[in-house]
Amino acid sequence: MSILRASIKKIENVENLNLVTFDFNGIDLKMVSLGLGKDVQVGKKVMLAIKPSSVAIAKEFSGEVSYTNKIHSTIIEVNNGKLLSSIKLQANGNNFESLITFEVSYRMKLEVGDKVLALLKASELSISEIVS
Repeated sequence: MSILRASIKKIENVENLNLVTFDFNGIDLKMVSLGLGKDVQVGKKVMLAIKPSSVAIAKEFSGEVSYTNKIHSTIIEVNNGKLLSSIKLQANGNNFESLITFEVSYRMKLEVGDKVLALLKASELSISEIVS
């Protein structure tokens, strides 16, 4: 599990559906949630959890895509296994991971230092802890 520190910027809701916007060092990240605890309030600092298998990677990407969260990142480590590749990313001084198939990593020729776009659906982001 990758963890990112952010602050709650905005909360929108309709009935039981919530769209929470976070400020992750100047990058807006959004999370969809069916329920929010009373402690989830604008201005609070939180730790966001991301499953590495939920992080897609785009290289030399241009165009539109339906992913809500787009994080410009740099590859800092590539660990290729027989079936899977662990791609360590860095954005704004924070490290997180993407877990993709080896076939895709090989086809994309992912290397340390590459500038990529990490993509994450709003439904795949969650609050792991409220810090303040």
